[in-house]
Amino acid sequence: MVREEPGTLNEFPNIDRALAEATERLGGVSDSPRLDAELLLALALDVPRSYLFAHPEDQLDPDAVKRFTNNVEKRCEGMPLAYVTGEKEFWSMALVVSRETLVPRPDTEILVEQALQCIPRKANWRVLDLGTGSGAIALAIAMERPLCTVIATDISLSTLCVARENARRLSIPNVDFVCGSWCAPLAEDAFDMVVSNPPYVADSDSHLAALSHEPRRALAAGPDGLDAIRIISREARRRLKAGGSLLLEHGYSQADAVAALLAAEGWTVTGCARDLGGLPRVTIAENQPGHSYILPSPGN
Repeated sequence: MVREEPGTLNEFPNIDRALAEATERLGGVSDSPRLDAELLLALALDVPRSYLFAHPEDQLDPDAVKRFTNNVEKRCEGMPLAYVTGEKEFWSMALVVSRETLVPRPDTEILVEQALQCIPRKANWRVLDLGTGSGAIALAIAMERPLCTVIATDISLSTLCVARENARRLSIPNVDFVCGSWCAPLAEDAFDMVVSNPPYVADSDSHLAALSHEPRRALAAGPDGLDAIRIISREARRRLKAGGSLLLEHGYSQADAVAALLAAEGWTVTGCARDLGGLPRVTIAENQPGHSYILPSPGN
């Protein structure tokens, strides 16, 4: 038996009891405490999650108990599960993540969906992903449109190392990573599409406290959260071909402000896609003069 230490999980002789006690502890910090417990125990044992269901009576050795306890403690302290496990699924890809990268969110898959709707399957477009982070958006587009070339930028070299590792692990060859701020490191090449999930949280937003484990530079963007989008709206037009599209993820309450900002920079705003909760999340604009855009009401 394993001796109980202060601040750790109780002694647990087998997988079933370990999961039960961890699930109870994680209930205060997770919306899916049982799933978190299963993923953390599978990591500690270096086995597939299915192994836990097939061997609930297997006893745990002291080293496994220590690894599992340490991981549960990190999760109880508010560390995102993806940082504890070092991995996050996005667009059916298992992505490496680290404290240098934002954890990819399911809502960001809406941005990928909208981009893929615009890109013909046989197109050999050049696509630019600004502020790529873990590479989630760039890699998803490159995987689904293998004839396209995707260029992804990020200001952090350590972040780009994570993105490059994801491209290597996933064997996705048609994506290149460039270090620099937004469009600054790029030559004057023209792109068919620009996509970005930039920081868009206001500096004073109270929600930032709950996101303290993630890099602030990937979250906060000035007093109104729009500083990064302002830069992108100015720089991206010079990188897009005539008629090219810009797709921007933003906060659910920012759609009107983003549309107005883009229109002031000469963009034609053509639509706003809603996220999994039905809220405005991805604004789409074209690099050409045209009509103004009125955001549809939530009921439409």
